[in-house]
Amino acid sequence: MTDHEAHHRHPLDPASAEEFDAGRAILDAAGLLGPNTRFAYFGLEEQPKHEVLAHRVGDALRRSLRALLIDVVTGELADVVVSLADRSVSSRRVVDPAVEGQFPILEQDFVRAEEIVHADEGWRAAMAKRGLTDVSKLRACPLTAGSYGFEDEKDRRMVRVLAFVQESPEDLAWAHPVDGVAAYVDLVEGRVFRLVDELDLAVPATSGNYDDPAVRGPERTTLKPIEITQPEGPSFTLDGTHLQWQGWSLRVGFDAREGLSLHQISFFDRPVVYRASVPEMVVPYGDPGPTRYWQNYFDSGEYLVGKLANSLELGCDCLGEIRYLDATVTDDHGQPRTIGNAICVHEEDFGILWKHTDIFSGSAQTRRQRRVVVSFFATVGNYDYGFYWYFYLDGTIELEIKLTGILFASAYRGPEWPYATEVAPGLGAPGHQHLFSARLDMMVDGSGNTVEEIDVHGCPVGPENPYGNALTRTITPLRRESDGGRLAAPERGRTWRVLNPSSVNGLGQPVGYTLFPQAAPTLLADPASSLYGRAGFAAKHLWVTAYDPAERYSAGDFVNQHPGGAGIPAFAANDRPIEDADVVLWHTFGPTHFPRPEDWPVMPVDRCGFALKPSGFFDRNPTLDVPASTKHGGEHCHADATHA
Repeated sequence: MTDHEAHHRHPLDPASAEEFDAGRAILDAAGLLGPNTRFAYFGLEEQPKHEVLAHRVGDALRRSLRALLIDVVTGELADVVVSLADRSVSSRRVVDPAVEGQFPILEQDFVRAEEIVHADEGWRAAMAKRGLTDVSKLRACPLTAGSYGFEDEKDRRMVRVLAFVQESPEDLAWAHPVDGVAAYVDLVEGRVFRLVDELDLAVPATSGNYDDPAVRGPERTTLKPIEITQPEGPSFTLDGTHLQWQGWSLRVGFDAREGLSLHQISFFDRPVVYRASVPEMVVPYGDPGPTRYWQNYFDSGEYLVGKLANSLELGCDCLGEIRYLDATVTDDHGQPRTIGNAICVHEEDFGILWKHTDIFSGSAQTRRQRRVVVSFFATVGNYDYGFYWYFYLDGTIELEIKLTGILFASAYRGPEWPYATEVAPGLGAPGHQHLFSARLDMMVDGSGNTVEEIDVHGCPVGPENPYGNALTRTITPLRRESDGGRLAAPERGRTWRVLNPSSVNGLGQPVGYTLFPQAAPTLLADPASSLYGRAGFAAKHLWVTAYDPAERYSAGDFVNQHPGGAGIPAFAANDRPIEDADVVLWHTFGPTHFPRPEDWPVMPVDRCGFALKPSGFFDRNPTLDVPASTKHGGEHCHADATHA
């Protein structure tokens, strides 16, 4: 890195390959990297907010990296922070997995688990009992184990393994589950320590090869081309990771665990959100049978969704005038790896922004909405997730998550087993949820913010409402963290407004931004369940906590095999004041999915998300200055109308 490049780097820029190499060298020099050491995670240890906000161009950078190190022979876990500026180890702490949980799954665990079950005599016998003797055609799928307090699982770093038949390298193995059998694998000892052989169900035989002409049929030929062009280039600028567009300014970050993160989001030089990300998601399945009751996956904390990002392709994943950003992650040995075109930035038309044809003045005006999009896609086993952040001309921020990919299928047991839907002959798809947790470190015109819960309701007939038509709002400020765990109430149109009581608009009102939530079921697991204890963040649509730089992850730092109780519920138990304070909003949202036959063999995109909209942040519509669009001949729309 040159002095010029270093001078212009920012504290929140994603860690570079050079920094990962330097951090690994520091760990090696300190004697912390042996032949059996693996990196479960390696990423930027962000500086506290006040330090970042005080940074100015030219200031020296104080960058640090955090490494989660596993000794794969002894199972020892070490949480280490290294200072790149001082070239030293800042801290090292041995983690007790029985109390704090295991580190995330390693890349090598996927290969090793299959080797272990393929070599296990009991597992091979269970397969042979089902007529499956060619183990080379059996794909072992290692899955995170959860935590259920069983004696033979204590102190083990483990996965549970289900199997699928893959007849050829091109075959979609997900279509052929070997149901009723699960192998429990100790990754440290390298053996199957328990085999569950519940029942013998026929392996579904129908092909799921959606790109096979015999399955999909002839391709349609009636779609005409759509061309998206910006002959003068996009309206945004991207300087390194600093994105600017139509008053918006933000920094684009990326991390192996969270994937895409956005920092220091401001609109016309006024701060709105300090940091926005989706630090966790849980996918709990609803099949209670002995083979599958444990199926619930935390795709960020257990699998590191950022490491699984796709390299995006123009014309396939993104259309138009695109700018891409690469992402740098590391492998099990801490060696950097570049994911090319991991992040897509582009601008797109989004229909009507505002429009009015006036019956008195004759004025006819239309303006078109645009948005700038920052997105990435990740493949986590069978599912594919697209994370799309949208920024609009009127100050609105949206997050949309697109869900597609392959259902995690089972053998269909019939209508007497109500926990799954038949989606193909003999193939079942269990009901499940996808619950995302967005972390919004708010900073509306500054760090002193208050959150209000707003419900709408009608008023009873009375002296002030003789005809019963009145409607109004009930506004309740959330004063402490004990008030901050909230449920959406669609029948009340419930929203949550973040105000800055120290900043007022031209009408004398405190400026604000309102969170419009997605009102869908929260976690449906029983509150007495192990899953509920581990995914407590998903029990509420909203949590409001006081800012703490150590509180970054919704389910806690170490999610894999954690016994429960960590994350947001533990943060909120501090019951800190959250009125006129530096607050963080955590929003849970996502679909409860009972699959349809139309979701097989590959699922059309489903969508979920939320919006943040300015509420008194401006004195009036901030888009009055947006020019009219032009027609094909270059003439302005409604150019012949009388203007008011």
